[in-house]
Formats: sequence, C-alpha cells, structure tokens
Amino acid sequence: MSTSLMSERIADTSPRLKARVAGGLWLLCIVASVGGFIAGSPLIVANDAAGEDHPNMKAAIYTSYGPPDVVRITDVEKPVPRDDEVLIKVHAASLNPLDWRLMKGEPWFLRLFFGLRKPRSGRPGVDVAGEIEAVGRNVTQFKPGDEVFGTCRGAFAEYACTRTSNIALKPDKVTFDQAASVNVAGLTALQGLRDKGKIQPDSKVLINGAAGGVGTFAVQIAKSFGAEVTGVCSTRNIDMVRSIGADEVIDYTGDDFTTSNQRYDLILDCVGNHPFSECRRVLTARGRFVMIGGPHDMTVMGLLAPMIEALWLSLFGNRKAVPFISKPSQEDLTLVAELIATGRLEPVTDRRYTLSEVPEAIRYLEEGPAQGKVLITLESGHRWRQLA
Repeated sequence: MSTSLMSERIADTSPRLKARVAGGLWLLCIVASVGGFIAGSPLIVANDAAGEDHPNMKAAIYTSYGPPDVVRITDVEKPVPRDDEVLIKVHAASLNPLDWRLMKGEPWFLRLFFGLRKPRSGRPGVDVAGEIEAVGRNVTQFKPGDEVFGTCRGAFAEYACTRTSNIALKPDKVTFDQAASVNVAGLTALQGLRDKGKIQPDSKVLINGAAGGVGTFAVQIAKSFGAEVTGVCSTRNIDMVRSIGADEVIDYTGDDFTTSNQRYDLILDCVGNHPFSECRRVLTARGRFVMIGGPHDMTVMGLLAPMIEALWLSLFGNRKAVPFISKPSQEDLTLVAELIATGRLEPVTDRRYTLSEVPEAIRYLEEGPAQGKVLITLESGHRWRQLA
C-alpha cells in the first residue's frame, strides 16, 4: 500500500482507530529503529581459538535469552570498520534498560525482531566513548587518535565499530566516563524537552523519574533552558535531585503529583507509572506530556494501552501527549558535551563496573532503580579481570 493511500485510509477512520493506529506505529518505530541498527551491523561471533590473521578481543556476548547469567566475557574477532565506519578502542560504555530487555527477550514481541528462539546478535551495549584506532576508506571527518563518543553496536567490548554519523569529538574537558553517559540518556532528555516538549525560558517543567539516567540529564538540561524544574523521585534521592538543580522535589512515596494544585507547561515522563488521564489534570491549558519511559515489568498491552489512551485523549482539547524516542545526532551530542565541558551539566554516576563484571552490572540495573547512570570502564591495553 502506498504512503498516500495509507494516509487517506487513516484519515477516513474514526478518532479511536486513529489513536490505535498512531500507538501501533509509535511502537513499531521504536522496534524498527533498534532492530534496523542491530540488523545492519555485522555479526561478530565467539572464537575460542585466536588466530594471527584474525586478532581477537574480549567482549560481552550472550547466545540465549535469559537472566544476566547468560552473558559471558569471551574471545571474539576484533571488528574491521566498513568504508563509512570507524573502529573505536573503548574506554568506557554505559548501560540502558534496553540492554537487559533484549537480553531477556521480554516483552515477547521483541523476539519477532531479534530472534524467536535465540538472539541473532547477542552483543549488549550502545553507549560508547573511546579513541579511534582505524577508519574506513571513505571516512574523512575523523582520524586515528581522535577521542570520540556516541552510539555503536556491542559497546561492552575492547573494540567496537560504528558509522561516523553516530559519533562526535569528545571535548578535552569531558572525561571518557562522562562522555559514555551521554548518548541515550542525554539525547533523550535534550530532544524530549526541546523538540517534543517545546520548552521555553520560565516554563514550569516536571520530571517524573528525576533520579534516573534520563531524569538526571533532564533536570539539568531544563535548567539550562531557564525553566523552573520540579523533580519527582524517591526519598533517598531527594538531596541528589536538589543538588543537580531542581527547584522543587516531590517524594512520590508520600505525595502524588497528579493530585496537586500545581500546573506544569511540560511533563517529561521517564517512568510511565501515571496514565495521561491523570497527568493532564496538572498540565496548563496547552501543556505537553512527553512519554519516554515505560513500566519496569513491561508487557505488550502494558506498553500499548497507555499509548492508545494518551493519543485518544490528546484528540480532545489542547493538552497533548507526545510519545517519543531519541534519534542519533552529532549536533546534539556536541551540544550536551559542551554543557558538560562548561560545568552546566554533570552526569550522575551510580556505579562503575569492569568489562569482566558486565553480568553483575546488568543485574544491578535490572533490579534498579539506579541513581543516574551505570558505567562499564575498561583499563588501558587488553587487561581484564576474570570473574571468579
């Protein structure tokens, strides 16, 4: 069916069906974007016998779905960059919830895209910071020795390849640990607030899930726009959220922000624990509800139902719910890095693990919630610590 014909069909449907179609398309966009990135990457498999013609490296892999125990650190072939790619010697990487969701193959529909019985590419990690070791023959923007950060495939490894459009130069004043935190969390916070939330100076902004990876970036980025920021978090995180710039902090264990008398121009929802029907009560007349998080124990209906409800309710009135997933951007990577370099943003790190401790790191993030980001740091050279 052509795009124009599809648009005509959608235009002729009822508002309820429009909402269902929109919710389904948003879900497919998320899966397709992740699936396309992984499917377009060359598969690197374990190789227990090192060869002179194919040097090996250490990497985290899993060949079956399951708990963090399915992840092991083993020898794989060192990747070779394609014509439009660079090879990065990894100094640091960071974890995201998607890492453990793909590892477990849950919710089940993910397996339709990543392998029904076993994963087609069990290489966790997409956030990377490191030094370019080699470049493809068509690469002119970067050279060996450049320090870069951004997104790649299989970041939990000594080396990883990625396209030049997925990375940016790391400022000297930004550490590898800080840079490795930026890709998913920083871009999601920036693009969610600026592009989807239409944040303005003096906007009243509420960050639901202010202590997490995206939330800690969002509080500080919103402040850099001149917004008045309220953070929602648990009791143990109140002081931290205040320390990174929140003007007000709501402890969700004792207060429900959806029943308060406050009104917000923008709610950035990193958690997904309140439906739009509740959150819109505390939005201003033209407020926006940007949806970037989901429940921890996510199911297909648990993901789709809130989307359908939100998009359906958005058809009536000026308060809008906006589903959102970030996209790679060199310009935005550079912008967030500049905020860090100038001291206006400080990535929050919960814990650091070594490459040999990747299973433990994934387990910690899955059990969560983490305070800020969880990092994987690699020692110089090829040294690594074997798990006991």
